[in-house]
Amino acid sequence: MSIARLNPYTAAPKAVKAMLALTEAAEHCGLEKSLIELVKIRSSQINGCAYCIHMHCSDARKLGETEMRIYLLPAWRESSLYSGRERAALAWTEALTRLADTGAPDADYDELARHFSEEERVNLTLVINMINGWNRIAVGFRSVHPKD
Repeated sequence: MSIARLNPYTAAPKAVKAMLALTEAAEHCGLEKSLIELVKIRSSQINGCAYCIHMHCSDARKLGETEMRIYLLPAWRESSLYSGRERAALAWTEALTRLADTGAPDADYDELARHFSEEERVNLTLVINMINGWNRIAVGFRSVHPKD
């Protein structure tokens, strides 16, 4: 178990306010709320961010997401529980979250383009960037998730 290193909200409120503005834009970009939560959970799983996994699994459940789809998210490629649109978004999420390893492959982008308009591709990429940023803040400063 880790102990929080610092509270970024109090240490740098102006910077966090800017990050919260990005979060607000990402949250209200027009994409399905359930899709946004799946993306946030998957990115947080890859980044090992317990704080964000806890938060976004809870948020997804509140939106009606099933436990089984949350449990199977790390193995989404082998599961039939995700739509083509969700699969394209999850592949893009993994590609951008692991950017140094993947280079954002053309095949993933082509599949994304089949399911998302240009504006939606930009908005999804914004969501992925936003959650990766929060993951780095939470992991870097050892944010501690609630015990419930």
